[in-house]
Amino acid sequence: MSKQIFGAQLSLRCCGTTVPERTDGPCWQLYVAMSGLVSEWPTFTWPATAEVPTIDQRQAALTDLGFVPAEDAEWEWTEHVGPDYHPHPAQVLLLGAVKVRPLENGDDGMGESWVWVPGDLGDEGPDR
Repeated sequence: MSKQIFGAQLSLRCCGTTVPERTDGPCWQLYVAMSGLVSEWPTFTWPATAEVPTIDQRQAALTDLGFVPAEDAEWEWTEHVGPDYHPHPAQVLLLGAVKVRPLENGDDGMGESWVWVPGDLGDEGPDR
């Protein structure tokens, strides 16, 4: 098993996104934080919607990016207030995070995993 462990984060882009392509409304975006430039991090963007991607959709996106959850990992959720510089009133943002590892040959995408907690909300938040 690969010893490389990275953090993946899922967030709702309230004003849409410009990378990898522009969306006209809110959309969920998943990225894997790695070394190097942020613009080079593996990123998956769902079509414009405010609905939280399901566990299966998140798993498919991670697999598409070449990753699987690390051993015993579960999605952890935290809330955070959006930045003041947005052109609309500050909103509460929902952020999901999980530790991931690169896919290996023969990996079925259902790898074992361990938890990364970006904030401390205990058991609050949507289904994992």
